[in-house]
Amino acid sequence: MASNKVIISCAITGSIHTPSMSPHLPVTPAEIAESALGAADAGAAIVHLHARDPQNGKPVHTPEDFEPFLKVIKQSSNVVVNLTTGASPYMPVEYRVKPAEVWKPEVASLNMGSMNFGLFPMLKRYKDFKYEWEPEMLEGSHDLVFRNSFNDIRYALETLNATGTRYEFECYDTSHLYNLHYFWKEGLVKAPLFIQTCFGLLGGIGAHSEDVMHMKRTADRLFGDDYRWSVLAAGANQMRVAAMAASMGGHVRVGLEDSLWLGHGELAETNAAQVSKVRQIIEGLGLEIATPDDAREILELKGGDKVSF
Repeated sequence: MASNKVIISCAITGSIHTPSMSPHLPVTPAEIAESALGAADAGAAIVHLHARDPQNGKPVHTPEDFEPFLKVIKQSSNVVVNLTTGASPYMPVEYRVKPAEVWKPEVASLNMGSMNFGLFPMLKRYKDFKYEWEPEMLEGSHDLVFRNSFNDIRYALETLNATGTRYEFECYDTSHLYNLHYFWKEGLVKAPLFIQTCFGLLGGIGAHSEDVMHMKRTADRLFGDDYRWSVLAAGANQMRVAAMAASMGGHVRVGLEDSLWLGHGELAETNAAQVSKVRQIIEGLGLEIATPDDAREILELKGGDKVSF
């Protein structure tokens, strides 16, 4: 049965890592499409997408920025497409929601609370940058609050609910689960809720096993059988937390958005390499990975024929 299978999501490029940190980070539309399709071929049922300026890799977020790779992915694969509404924490919510509003994907990510968003520790690890915007963005996060107010979240839900898009609810701390519970009880979101608990980013909850257990226990208490649990963890914590969650009946997210690495001191050359590694972990636990259609059944998605790309 599909309900017993593990969904692998793959976040292809994100907006946190910068081109100088890895030569393998997808930047151009062609690179993003190729990397997403490779992840799907390796076993990802869902690909989570951001856009970047092809000239310098800076995060960009107009509907037109997404169009070239969305259509290639749609024409070449049955994979479920998940568009970000997180975009970059430096962007206002109306701008962040617009691509999902236009393209009406099966899934869109939605951050469930405001938070400090500390990227500046990476300045200790990386000193040489190709583009001025890279260190400026990282340095600016000393004073960065990623705004996701109740009004912001309500705006995103009221804009996207009409499209039939479902959500990957990104929860970086316990309070975010309670925020989601509020919107659920208000009737603005419906079960099954796809809850992505996020670990290891400075400003959110840590990535200790007790942190993972705490988020799972809280979600169980708040949502019972009305949610589907997935995890992502930043950097070196990625595979360890994924293995822990999979062994507990959860789903997993990997990808170069969350970690540039495949192992200690080894850059991941592709998103597919991370998908293959986490797939090996899942199957080593005696579990089966979900296909895109399995994911559609588990999450009760509208189907790939009802998107606008």
